[in-house]
Amino acid sequence: MLAQPAALLAPTTRSEFPDPNRAPADGLLARSDEMGTERLIDAYSHGIFPWFDRDDRQVLWWSPNPRAVIKPARLRISRSLAKRLRSRCYEVTADRAFAETVAGCAAPRRNQQGTWITPRMAKAYAGLYQIGLAHSVEVWRNDALVGGIYGVSLGRMFFGESMFSRARDASKVALAHLAAQLAAWRFTLIDCQMMTDHLRSLGAAPIPRGQFLRLVAANRQAPTLQGPWRLRAPPAECSPSPPSRWEQQRGASNGTR
Repeated sequence: MLAQPAALLAPTTRSEFPDPNRAPADGLLARSDEMGTERLIDAYSHGIFPWFDRDDRQVLWWSPNPRAVIKPARLRISRSLAKRLRSRCYEVTADRAFAETVAGCAAPRRNQQGTWITPRMAKAYAGLYQIGLAHSVEVWRNDALVGGIYGVSLGRMFFGESMFSRARDASKVALAHLAAQLAAWRFTLIDCQMMTDHLRSLGAAPIPRGQFLRLVAANRQAPTLQGPWRLRAPPAECSPSPPSRWEQQRGASNGTR
């Protein structure tokens, strides 16, 4: 329990969040009756994100300590995921089906009651998508959406919100393509908010909130890639594997090159 209730923000277009360094370890910093576009941008640019589970309640704003992050170039690709990427069994796109990706993330999951991606939350991120600040990476199989990830991009940081999978490794494939493109654009971090075993297996690491907030402050000076994204830097694992020594010898014996 908090010693003091979270600060109530005034209903203004320009928000004034309390210093997130002063939030308790769980990160609950403030509450508000609305979550307009300007407030969302202000929140993310200061290392704060909304998280609540019912539209008939106030919006809760968080900045937990520690913070889980992934460096795009250091995403951990397992052998099975590398094999999946090489197989090219999925088509991967960006910003083609943002609303559908959010809906996929909001759908009920096993061993989970309800969802925190409420209609109000989805509408708010749709507003960020319309102005080119929220993005999605979609994974398709036979023209059906089977996985994806979405989040907010400011400066050279990507603030991940959620991902989903309806086919084996589909969400991991989305993250791998996202990380590869972000690395090519020289993004510094993918914010994962709070650490889980799943994120740790993908290379996420916790850093102190103070360090994260300093990185976010520096990021406010970086230009934002606003507008629709296109994926032009696939993961290295998508490249065909070089032939093995056995295959090279077999080719030579058959007179092939």
